[in-house]
Amino acid sequence: MTRSSDEVERIKRIYHGYADSSKAATWSATNLGNLYAYRERQSALFAMLSEYGFGTLAQKHILDVGCGMGSILADFLQWGADPAHLVGVDLLDERIAAAKEKHPNLQFEQANAEQLKFEDRSFDLVLYYTVFSSILDDTMAYNVASEGARVLKPGGAVIWYDFRYPSPNRNTRPMRRKDIQTLFPDFAIHLRHITLAPPISRRLGSLTHLLYPILSIFPPLRTHYLGLLIKP
Repeated sequence: MTRSSDEVERIKRIYHGYADSSKAATWSATNLGNLYAYRERQSALFAMLSEYGFGTLAQKHILDVGCGMGSILADFLQWGADPAHLVGVDLLDERIAAAKEKHPNLQFEQANAEQLKFEDRSFDLVLYYTVFSSILDDTMAYNVASEGARVLKPGGAVIWYDFRYPSPNRNTRPMRRKDIQTLFPDFAIHLRHITLAPPISRRLGSLTHLLYPILSIFPPLRTHYLGLLIKP
């Protein structure tokens, strides 16, 4: 497998830039729009996991690709996941260091997800949260998807969360249904539209609790896909 070294370096440079800019504040959990989006996503994901036979997580091995500081992976503890079965990988050393400090009971490793060290069929769930929208190189995207499929057990699922519309951020690209199907061609794809457009939700302020549920009713305003991609 040919690794995409130029794309890896581009991604590292972009994310270092995010950390050093005011953009980091836009993702803050103190913003009510972000908080409501998070709660909505968690509720919808739990419902989907239950619907498709993943409601009991105690024995499930879970891998988070692009885990950042580990908060998404750690959320699975509240649903009964065993910390010994939770693993996160990320390109950035500093994110892995922060994840280990915040969640010392979980396993985190710096890695390029094009080449994972794990054995075939090691995990029941593989998470990709806004990963592929940040990969502009098709070869790297294919490699990352192929590795995720390799380490996933038959009958296991990719948990997908990514945006489906073009963004003003030129360092990203939208991931449409056909793009997802291309990356995981043999998988059963179950997707839901979710997340009120962040440029709207982050500006709702004290009216978020009233307006977020109302505006979210309209499908065109839901900018992301949340889904389970089930391996045959």
